[in-house]
Amino acid sequence: MPRGDIFDAVERLKSDGEQMLRRAIRSHRGAAYADLRFEAVAHRSGTATNGEPRSSIESESAALCVGVRVLDRSGAAGYGYTGAEVGALARQPKKLAAALRDGFDEAYRQARASAREKGAMLKSLGAAARSFETQPPAAIPPVREDVDAVYQRDPRATATDLLKRLSLDASRKVAGLGSEIAFNAVSAMTELRRELFINSGGTAITQAFAFSQGDSYVVAQTAEGHQESYDTIGQQRGVECLEEGWRGELMPNPSLGAFCEALANEARMLAAAPALAPPDGPVIVVTDPHFNALVAHEVVGHPSEADRALKLEAAYAGRSWFLRSLADNELGKMVGSPILSACSDPTLDGYGHYRYDHEGTPGRRVMHLDRGRFAGFLNSRATAAALGVDPNGSARASEGWHVPLVRMSNTFFLPGETSPDKIIAEVERGYYVCGHSIPSIAESRENFRISARRVYEIDHGRLGRLYRAGSVIADSKSFFSNVDAVGNDLRLIAIPNCGKGQPMQVKRMSNGGPTLRSRARLGGG
Repeated sequence: MPRGDIFDAVERLKSDGEQMLRRAIRSHRGAAYADLRFEAVAHRSGTATNGEPRSSIESESAALCVGVRVLDRSGAAGYGYTGAEVGALARQPKKLAAALRDGFDEAYRQARASAREKGAMLKSLGAAARSFETQPPAAIPPVREDVDAVYQRDPRATATDLLKRLSLDASRKVAGLGSEIAFNAVSAMTELRRELFINSGGTAITQAFAFSQGDSYVVAQTAEGHQESYDTIGQQRGVECLEEGWRGELMPNPSLGAFCEALANEARMLAAAPALAPPDGPVIVVTDPHFNALVAHEVVGHPSEADRALKLEAAYAGRSWFLRSLADNELGKMVGSPILSACSDPTLDGYGHYRYDHEGTPGRRVMHLDRGRFAGFLNSRATAAALGVDPNGSARASEGWHVPLVRMSNTFFLPGETSPDKIIAEVERGYYVCGHSIPSIAESRENFRISARRVYEIDHGRLGRLYRAGSVIADSKSFFSNVDAVGNDLRLIAIPNCGKGQPMQVKRMSNGGPTLRSRARLGGG
């Protein structure tokens, strides 16, 4: 019979896993390194639609991933990974240990085959095959640390009835706003994750994360038009941040009910507003923090991921406008205005916070734009070695059975010193662009079209008529270079669904920035 708890497995593997890895390395010829990731997850959620209760979920899951590095006699290195959901097996120590051994054996077979093929290529082609000779990953010192989750309400002790009630109350508020509300859906979620990372080099790290998230989707219909609006609030905390709201400095949020009501009222207002008729030629645009969150995500964050820049994603996700090749790139060059900077920082209190990545590397701030110059990439240990730089703790997987990829954390434009009101007041004629909706991005992110939720005319420093269905169309370098004002109102926005990889991995993070002023073309509805 199953016994124990899936979360107890973290401590058991922390105690026994290092010796298991070392024994496996000694008994497998050529094995030079191994690591183990394990995670246990408790998830609770509830949903409501049009003021009626819908569904609830209560689940627990567990998964592991083993990575092995093998050295061939030729000097070539091969890597192998295998991951699996283990579920209830996590409660049974002997079966969990057997799953770990099986995982090591499979990862070893993959790594050995990879090293053998690379060695054969080196022997056949000699110097012409140097690109096949994998460098050793950038070294990191061993770490032993335990990091706790932050919450008032333990997600594991939160009843799904509470989440259904929160969703239902919010949905009923929205449904009661008026006949313009054609449809609404609300969900509330809370989750606890506990992760373990150990390797054969002496690292043993546990990290726990509490996530709570609210999602709202509203359709409004009037005689003048139709509007669909969708948005998310989320914190690395317990469900208290949805019940009561959260007053964080960088990423505050109202209660779930107030959030859904505000989104619905905005949708009603937009459904009655005219669609934007795009002006001829470039215009002055003032973009708010919510809109800039998607600009930071798509045009700075993704192209700053070193695996994308090194063409490892080119076949299915594109490349990077920051690096065309190792000899032709934007490192150290001006790609924006001297008053514009951007970074990724997992140490900040946001939806993308973490202490260590999934290779055991400490996360740290990485500057991407430093006063207009492109300054650096997010990397893994392997991509850091390829670029000849230090690893910066950016390799993470969305689930325990996936291979870590290079991912954003809290990625944003840095604030300036000017108030948003002053930035708008200085504009004689232009547009104020608020809230992001749908991105359309070029293959290397060198230009973009990002739609907004709201667009206002600016007439002699004052906000004028409201439009729906507008978008900003720009060349990325030109848009950044034309920034002539940066606000002091930095905000981070929870991004719950950043997709990357094949098979797809969906990761939570936060993006944002302050108010910015630049020039761009506007698209209409």
